[in-house]
Amino acid sequence: MRLLTEAAIEDIALGAAVLGTGGGGDPYIGKVMAIEAVRKYGPVELYTLDEMNEDDLIVPAAGMGAPVVLIEKLPAGDDMIRAFEALGKYMGKTPKATMSIEAGGLNSIMPMYVAARLRLPMIDADGMGRAFPEIQMTLFTAHGITATPFAMSDERGNTILMETVNNKWTETFARTLVVHMGAMSMIALYSATAKEIKKAGIPGTISLAEKIGKSIRQARQEEANPVAALCKSVGAFLLFKGKLSDVNRRVEGGWNLGEAKLEGFDEYAGATHTLHFQNENLAFSKSGEFLVTAPDLITVLDVDTAEPITTEHLRYGMRVAVIGLPCHPAWREPKALELVHPRVFGYDIDYVPVEERYG
Repeated sequence: MRLLTEAAIEDIALGAAVLGTGGGGDPYIGKVMAIEAVRKYGPVELYTLDEMNEDDLIVPAAGMGAPVVLIEKLPAGDDMIRAFEALGKYMGKTPKATMSIEAGGLNSIMPMYVAARLRLPMIDADGMGRAFPEIQMTLFTAHGITATPFAMSDERGNTILMETVNNKWTETFARTLVVHMGAMSMIALYSATAKEIKKAGIPGTISLAEKIGKSIRQARQEEANPVAALCKSVGAFLLFKGKLSDVNRRVEGGWNLGEAKLEGFDEYAGATHTLHFQNENLAFSKSGEFLVTAPDLITVLDVDTAEPITTEHLRYGMRVAVIGLPCHPAWREPKALELVHPRVFGYDIDYVPVEERYG
C-alpha cells in the first residue's frame, strides 16, 4: 500500500490520458476533482490486489457518455457517490475498495475522488489497460464477469439501477438512458471480488500511468524531446507527425464520433493520414489503408510537449504526433479480441498487431 500524493495524481492523470487513447474523459477535470477531495478528506490509499482479502467486494466507478459534453457540463461529484452507494445498498454488501474500469483520463481519476470521499482504498488495476467506448468491451466480460447490477446517476439526483442478461444489453439500455441524462452520467458497475479481478483485470495500471506521466514531466524539465521519452518508456511507436487539417466530430447516441485528417510535416511531409474515433481513437489510416486499429492503442500528442489530446479537444491547426502502443496481451486472446476486433467498429479488416507494421 502507498499513499497517492498530489504530485502522483498529476502524473497519473497525464499518463492515464496517454493510455486512454483519446477517450475516458478530460483528465484535467478528474485531476482537479481528485486533488480537491484529497485536500478535504485526506490521501488516497493505493492497494495491490494481493493486499486485499479474496472475498472483498471491489466496485469500479466511472463516467459514461460523450466526453465533449464535459467541456460545458462538469461532474457534480455527488452523482458519482450516489451511483456507488446505490450499488452497494442494492447488493446488500459493503464495497471494500474501488478501482478504474478503464485507463482513461477522467475514468482513471474519478475512482480516486470516490476513494477519498468515502475513505476507501483504490486498487492498482483496471479492466482494459486502455479505454473503449462500450460497457461490454472489457476483459471482465471475456472472463464471464457481469456488468450488473449497474447503477447510474446524473447531476439532477436521478439514480437508476438495472440488471441485464448480458453486458451487451447493459450497454444498450444504459446508452439510451445516458442520452436522456444529457449525454453524461456517473456509473458504478462490474462489482466483483478481489479473487475474480485477479483473474480478469490488468494489474499495475495506475502505477503504469504514473510512470508514463513522470517520463513526460521529466523530459520537459530536462528540455528533452518528451514524445521520444514517452515512446522509450513504454515501447510505443511514432506513427506520424502532422497538422490537423480537418476535424469532423459529432455527438450521436451518447458518443463522440468522427474523423480527423492530418497533413504530415518533417519526415512525413506530403503524406495525409486519417484518425477514426468513437470516444476513443480506434483506427489510423492512409489513403483508405488501415495501418493501426484497436485493440492496440493510438494516442494523439502535442508534438512539442507530448500533452495527450482527447478526441473532444482535437482542433484545426494543431501540430501533433500520433503514437501506437501494443495492447495488453490479454486482448489478443480469442474471447477478448472478438469484443474489440476492428470489424466490431465497422472496419472490414483483420487485426494486425502494431509491432508487426512498425517494429
